[in-house]
Amino acid sequence: MTTRVVEVAPERYDRWRARFDENNPDGPQRVVGVSRLEADPLAVLLVRRGGYAVGVAVGDRLTEHKVGTRYVQSRTAAGGWSQQRFARRRSNQADELVGAVTEHAVRLLRGSGARGLVLGGDRALAEAVLDDARLGGLRDLARIELYDLPDPRFAVLEKAVERARAVRVTIEE
Repeated sequence: MTTRVVEVAPERYDRWRARFDENNPDGPQRVVGVSRLEADPLAVLLVRRGGYAVGVAVGDRLTEHKVGTRYVQSRTAAGGWSQQRFARRRSNQADELVGAVTEHAVRLLRGSGARGLVLGGDRALAEAVLDDARLGGLRDLARIELYDLPDPRFAVLEKAVERARAVRVTIEE
């Protein structure tokens, strides 16, 4: 048996579930779990090497957001001293990215009244941003992690809000 997760918009869920139950009265598929992040407003924090998006969503609408890019060098094939030098440079650039994203997150998310958190992008970088003491209140919020999102842009930020609001239905086949 295999399982898969389907994300359904909350306003469509009742009709979707009725149609699913009608089409699968005795199998071969069955719903084994339903979950949803019941929080509003949502704080959204997406960060990857080279880009970030921070926002606050009330319902399905972004009320505040900041999207930007920041260069972080990728791995190189150089060896020896060059490899170490490039590794230090990458580390410094990643630290600068975390610092910049943290400042935007503090400005937009602290005091936003967020009751839920959406994290995405690079797990280590996102957690590094949350390690800042000024964002301590966000760590304890109900959260959803969407680390499969592409590089953060405005459209990706909107998609993250849409996915965070979705009802996640686990189906067994």
